[in-house]
Amino acid sequence: MEGRSSNRPVRLGSFRAKFILVVGGAVLFDLLVSGGLALWNVQRLSRDATLEVGQGLEAASQEYVRTYADSTAAQVSLLLRQVHNDVSALAGVLQAQIDDPERNTEVGAAVSRTSPGSVSLSYDQNGKWAQNAPGAASVVSVWGYLLEQDHKPKPDVETDIQTSAVLDLVAPSLLQHGSSKLQMYYIGPKERPIFRTAPYTDQAQTFDRLYPGHNEADFWDFFFPGLYESWQGWARDSKTRPVADDITQTAPYTDAITGKLIVSFFHPLWTADRKDVAGTAGADITLDQLAQIVENVKVAQSGFGFLAMSDGNVVAINGTGEKTLGLSSASDTGGTGVTGLQRSLKRSSQPAIASLALDREQGIQHLSLQQDGHEVPYIVIVKKLPATNLWSTGPVRQEAMSLGVVVPEREIDASLYAAQAKISDATNRIVIYQILAILMSLLVVTIAVFAASKRITSGISALADAAKRIQAKDYSVRVAIASKDEVGQAGEAFNRMAEQISYHTENLEQLVEERTAQIEDAKEEISTLNAQLQRENRRLGTELAVAERIQLMVLPLHQELEAFQTLEIAAYMRPAEEVGGDYYDVLTSGSRLKIGIGDVTGHGLESGVLMLMVQSVARALHEAGNTDAVKFLTDLNSALFKNIVRTKIDKHLTLAFLDYDGKEMVLSGQHEEVVVVRANGEIELIDTMDLGIPIGLEADISSFVKTHAIAFEKGDIILLHTDGVTEAENDDGELFGMERLCREARRLKDQSADKVVSEIVAALMLFIGAHKIHDDITLLAVRHR
Repeated sequence: MEGRSSNRPVRLGSFRAKFILVVGGAVLFDLLVSGGLALWNVQRLSRDATLEVGQGLEAASQEYVRTYADSTAAQVSLLLRQVHNDVSALAGVLQAQIDDPERNTEVGAAVSRTSPGSVSLSYDQNGKWAQNAPGAASVVSVWGYLLEQDHKPKPDVETDIQTSAVLDLVAPSLLQHGSSKLQMYYIGPKERPIFRTAPYTDQAQTFDRLYPGHNEADFWDFFFPGLYESWQGWARDSKTRPVADDITQTAPYTDAITGKLIVSFFHPLWTADRKDVAGTAGADITLDQLAQIVENVKVAQSGFGFLAMSDGNVVAINGTGEKTLGLSSASDTGGTGVTGLQRSLKRSSQPAIASLALDREQGIQHLSLQQDGHEVPYIVIVKKLPATNLWSTGPVRQEAMSLGVVVPEREIDASLYAAQAKISDATNRIVIYQILAILMSLLVVTIAVFAASKRITSGISALADAAKRIQAKDYSVRVAIASKDEVGQAGEAFNRMAEQISYHTENLEQLVEERTAQIEDAKEEISTLNAQLQRENRRLGTELAVAERIQLMVLPLHQELEAFQTLEIAAYMRPAEEVGGDYYDVLTSGSRLKIGIGDVTGHGLESGVLMLMVQSVARALHEAGNTDAVKFLTDLNSALFKNIVRTKIDKHLTLAFLDYDGKEMVLSGQHEEVVVVRANGEIELIDTMDLGIPIGLEADISSFVKTHAIAFEKGDIILLHTDGVTEAENDDGELFGMERLCREARRLKDQSADKVVSEIVAALMLFIGAHKIHDDITLLAVRHR
């Protein structure tokens, strides 16, 4: 009865119950109020922080896009300005010659004496034009209507030929040291339009091939209709220039000589009295130079740029951007001698792009574009470049190209969403911690109140004195029980405790002996378990050794590698553990040869078992006459998938095969990149990611398997490897890598297959040094004799 009475619930009328109700209620109310206020403040702080961070990140992201567009526009403008400066420099030299006829004649005569190849012409009977021979610094072409009946240039044309040779002195330096230009040239006035270009090209011959009839037509009207007349208008009234600059650029067109899309920059030359046109100085740049700046635009992950004329024709954009904006390209001769590029925003399949305004800057624009049947929001900013004089066809007009930057909103706002998510997560954690703190406080307060109520009783002193005597090892002490309330129950409990302490103290030696015996029994049991564990380890080691032996036994024999007279085959495999997960095999059947390589996930016994399954199934299929590469992989996967399901091995493998019929190699399956070393030392890397999927993941992989034909000529080498080669580490954590593998393969391109494998493995082991090998290493070389 005394043992049970100490665990009775608190009675409502007791002092302890009153103490608990008053003190505990007050503390509980305080905790709930303060905790509720703290939670409310945390939630409010989270909302305010999310709003402020969101506004700041959105403004920063948009400012970043604006700054990026400004810097890219400045790069394009700088490139154009550099070309302008170079053309102006050439035009300045030629104009100075025109303004000083006596010096012009002297310079022309001097060049004629020192470089006769620049002015000595030969008549072409087929083309009916005259042109200087190769070897000169520039080529000068004189059209048929500028020649006499004896095929010699007319006197005034002969003078232009000699005086224009000053181009040989100036153009090479400008081509070498100025901005990157395709060519620089001089074209004579409309009545004598000789064409001198540096560097030398087969100029007239190319014109004959691409522009039939040009030799019988006026040069300026045939190639650039309206351009010369515009310049003559400028000579009469300079205010008629659309832009206050002599430089005139063309819209992009196809160059007759190189076949590239180019932009030409002309600087008209004036007569000494400045009343008429005396020809032009010019330079060409490829559209690649403009496109490179624009196509290198990369904002966020998939943002891109474009460069467009004021009429919406896009002259520079990368392939991803062209598809996103719904553009299509077409050539447009426009009835002129040059072919332009037409890729207009106005013909875009995206309505939002077709209506995009380029005539003014509008800051950040938000557009929705169709992608895979969904509306995807984008941010677009358009920057106008400085205005220039432009000829397309007809009179020269003012042109101000526009640079656009297009970015998906989801990417530019990615940091905003991430910040909001982190704030939300932090808020949730704080709320949870606050609730836990409140609960913990309640628990602590409850324990404290109960403890205090127990201590604040009338019998506390008696219990304290008795406790001191117990501490002094007087285990005979007993508390006098004066009442039957809580204090009395505590006294009874104390007396029972004192009795138990006395009993255990008196019987301590016996208890120590019993515990010692128990410990000895436990030590004997542990020794027995250790012996069993050692026997089990020896058994497992034996099994692994057997598995390793079996794995090595199924590798191709030396005579199998030499079965084909036209091929040298060498291989090397080293498992990271006793049993590896790499696979390679060479299967022959008549005139057919199949070489396989694979890598099971992980290494160890299970990986080795799966590798043996692959070897067995592959040989069975090959011996059964399965010659179709796609069906071979599909059937092999089907058999392995069923075995994996049956054995519950959580493994799969990358696997690729080379089929050789004596002429070419056919590659199938997904594995590491295949390295092809051509006889001339050229390296080709063949990606296998699109030729299949890992074996053992799906029951049917027929829709994923594809083939790739590899031309295999005499002296060529094919390297197959697992990732244990390229991902091998040295002591500094550096990877061996594909670049180092290719460099070693190129160095050994003239060696035998055995030498290639042994030298690469030696280089690999030297690279690894004392570092631990973490993955299986397999390397296989096939050389065409």
